[in-house]
Amino acid sequence: MKKSALILMISVFGLSYAQQQTKVLKTSFSKEALAQKLEDEEGKNITIQQILDHHKGKVLVIDFWAGWCRDCLKALPKAEELEKNNPNIDFVFLSLERSKEGFDKSLDRFNMKDKDNYWFATGWKNDFNNYIDLNWIPRYMVVDQKSSIAKYYAISPEDPEIQETINRLLK
Repeated sequence: MKKSALILMISVFGLSYAQQQTKVLKTSFSKEALAQKLEDEEGKNITIQQILDHHKGKVLVIDFWAGWCRDCLKALPKAEELEKNNPNIDFVFLSLERSKEGFDKSLDRFNMKDKDNYWFATGWKNDFNNYIDLNWIPRYMVVDQKSSIAKYYAISPEDPEIQETINRLLK
C-alpha cells in the first residue's frame, strides 16, 4: 500500500513539471517583449525587434534550446531536418544556456556556429520569455512575413502544425 501511494505521489509530482501548452495562443509580441535584449556570438546586444526586422518578409522559425537540455538534444536531428527541408525559411536559435561560456561551448559542440544564434544573457526569466509563456524547452514558434506569430506553441520540430503553418504562409 505504501509503495503504491509513493508511486502515485511521484507520478503526480513529476507531471506538475511537464510542459503544458498555454491557454492563450498569442499572435503578436508586446512592446516589452520586442525590447528584450539578447547577445549574439560576439557578445553584442540585439533586441528581439531587431532580430525580427532582420527577417521581415520571410517566414521565420524560432527554436528555443540549450546544450544542457536533454529534450533539446534529442530533438536536434529533427530540427536540422526541418531546416534542411525548408531552405526558403529563416531559422533563429535562441539559447537558454546559463553562461556565455556555456553558450559558446554548445555552439561548437553541436555544430551550430553557422546558424543565426542568440543568447539570453538575462537568463530564463525576462520580458520576452515571460510574455510568450516559456515554461519548457525545446519550444518552437513560427513567425510570418510581417513579424506576427503564426504558430505560437510547438514542443517538437516534428509537430505537423509547424510544417502546415510554413506551407500555408508560403502560398
